[in-house]
Amino acid sequence: MNAATDRRIRVAVVFGGRSSEHAISCVTAGSVLQALDPDRYEVIPIGIATDGRWVLESGDVERLQLKGADELPSVDGARPPVALGRTASGAGLVVSEPSAPPRELGDVDVVFPLLHGPWGEDGTLQGLLEMAGVRYVGAGVLASAVSMDKAYMKVVLAAAGLPVMPSTTTTAREWERDELAVRERCDRLGYPLFVKPARGGSSIGIAKAHDAGELADAIEGALAHDPKVLIEVSAEGAREIECGVLETLDGDVETSVPAEIRITGDHEFYDFEAKYVPEEATELDVPAVLDEETTARMRALSADAFRAVGCEGLARVDFFVMPDGSLVVNELNTMPGFTPLSMFPRMWAATGLEYGALVDRLVGLALQRGTGLR
Repeated sequence: MNAATDRRIRVAVVFGGRSSEHAISCVTAGSVLQALDPDRYEVIPIGIATDGRWVLESGDVERLQLKGADELPSVDGARPPVALGRTASGAGLVVSEPSAPPRELGDVDVVFPLLHGPWGEDGTLQGLLEMAGVRYVGAGVLASAVSMDKAYMKVVLAAAGLPVMPSTTTTAREWERDELAVRERCDRLGYPLFVKPARGGSSIGIAKAHDAGELADAIEGALAHDPKVLIEVSAEGAREIECGVLETLDGDVETSVPAEIRITGDHEFYDFEAKYVPEEATELDVPAVLDEETTARMRALSADAFRAVGCEGLARVDFFVMPDGSLVVNELNTMPGFTPLSMFPRMWAATGLEYGALVDRLVGLALQRGTGLR
């Protein structure tokens, strides 16, 4: 119960969205909805349809499960529209249905934004919530925006002295007008190269260009998801290891044990099917098999990356452990997945913080933190 009001904490779980990660956001929401204790929380499931409409969702977690690459869950855009607005006592939700007057759902104590990708994880939703004066889980506007854009994230991390892979960027306009200049920059980097939508996630639109002959298809595939593309040197022979970061209630940060993803079968890298389709072959080591010194360095670098970007609440920091033992920060994710297969909750469970307690921690941090400049 909320001691101040002797009622349950009202949590609006927002999921779906307009990005290519819509389905993964729905799966994440299903897991979090199950984890929120109904005796402690009054949960309002808010879906954002692929066309941007906000609706009052059913909260049917069964419908939000991922059954396969060809059976992806989505928000039901035909459900009653809902809007977030200021009320006399704070910020509340209003439902509008045909042939009925607007219906208030009441004030919201905190929003749990489980959107992945642009128009949600990139600071846009965070800005809306700041304007409405609503507390929310996770990073603020700037950290969300910087971390979503992999090119700018590299600039910030490098400026803080953190190691990143060499890279270049291009845009749809430059690729169309001056393909030769893009190819020359890529030649200087050297092949193989990974080509990624600069503001994407869940490995959607990522391809590996083994040589110059594969570059065009890789860039055009990434451009189908984002008009800005990141092209970076492939970390050949590296291990892919992740580490979780959480804020503490006193404003410090703590890190999880690292975990390793090992790709088996026909997958050359950690693509969408390897991440999310249960039948696909991936092997996970939680915790990762690392020596104590490497583990300590990785956990320290994770906290450094979290602070460098100005994160709040939580983040997952992804690393390459190079063949010589050096560490390179691959990227930082401000709203990592909470699906049953996601590494973030697994790492924290292995560290001693189970799923339900992890969700409680995040809601508690959001309630403690105000909106506005801080």
